Amino acid sequence: MTQVHPPARLLMGPGPVDADPRVLRAMAAPLVGQFDPFMTGTMTETMALWRTVWDTTNEQTFLVDGTSRAGIEAALVSLLEPGDRVLVPVFGRFGHLLAEIGARAGAEVHTIETEWGTVFDPGQVEDAVRRVRPRVVAVVHGDTSTTMAQPLADLGRIAHEHDALLYVDATATLGGNPFPTDTWGVDAATAGLQKCLGGPSGSAPVTLSPAAVAAIGRRTQIEAGLRTAHDVPPAGAPIRSNYLDLAQIMEYWGPRRLNHHTEATSMLYAARECARLLADEGVDAAVARHARHGAAMLAGVRGLGLEVFGDPAHTMHNVVAVRIPAGVDGDAVRGTLLDDFGIEIGTSFGPLHGVVWRIGTMGYNARRDAVLTTLAALEHVLRRAGHPAPAGGGTDAALASYAEAP
Repeated sequence: MTQVHPPARLLMGPGPVDADPRVLRAMAAPLVGQFDPFMTGTMTETMALWRTVWDTTNEQTFLVDGTSRAGIEAALVSLLEPGDRVLVPVFGRFGHLLAEIGARAGAEVHTIETEWGTVFDPGQVEDAVRRVRPRVVAVVHGDTSTTMAQPLADLGRIAHEHDALLYVDATATLGGNPFPTDTWGVDAATAGLQKCLGGPSGSAPVTLSPAAVAAIGRRTQIEAGLRTAHDVPPAGAPIRSNYLDLAQIMEYWGPRRLNHHTEATSMLYAARECARLLADEGVDAAVARHARHGAAMLAGVRGLGLEVFGDPAHTMHNVVAVRIPAGVDGDAVRGTLLDDFGIEIGTSFGPLHGVVWRIGTMGYNARRDAVLTTLAALEHVLRRAGHPAPAGGGTDAALASYAEAP
């Protein structure tokens, strides 16, 4: 056995993407004790930085140790009680994930669905909310399986007018697309570092509104009355996660620092650095950067004679779905890109598997050289695969897009 030595890769798929070198350097910083003043001070700094990223004043803004799915599950199992109704608008694979987690939490799950490649009109969601009367509306902001971003501006209002909370999975969008948490009335939102935020997977930023905190508190008080002296739920009581219980995690991150788990120190450093870099750049500037490079990639793939999948009016800034040309082996193209150029692009899931490629321009890879290198390599591989890509068509179109960008 030798030391781990991964090959050089340019990760231009739907995530994970290459982590910013400054984040990797932060992860190499020395460890300290869990209640060392430096550690607790870093936790406090991290909370403040993530409030900037989330564009919120929420006091309860912190990290869940685990990948983005840990954050999703923590939010849903902490907000939902068995028998609660939850409404999930499904427009891609990850809406189905929210529905599954809601069901595992014992909720009564109701879904509405739209064709992959489209999103919901707010009126469709409001009609469903009136019909279902959910405790929680749970929605994905950007679903990377389809590359679509669901408009959220009206959903908080709709939820609140019907006494529901709005939970949003922002894993694929935060840092590369607008996400004004408070303005949109989002009660709970979670994300991951491995996409627009420029870090590795393994830490899930979370923000909770006062209403969400109160809901979690009410559930916790009810369950506390059911516990035995040994803190073990009696037979028949709701079984909930201990590790992903946001009530306990809030106590851990709060001023009392009640011991709940051993914080993943190196991931804390990574999450702090991701948020620091974004705050230093400016969240609006980071969103504009993703929009600029995403537009160049979109122009570039069209310049190669490729068709884009889905409604272009609702495509995320940071990932585009491209239809695989007839007669071209999509997996073979991806394999050649990886083997010959060290570039990774993605396939998709379910009805889109083998139908589209997903190409990302996000985080540290939302930059000009990464876009142009990917397009030049893709042109070469496509021509070898028999697709008549115009010579220089992708890079020329991308450069024209950059020339027009502000």
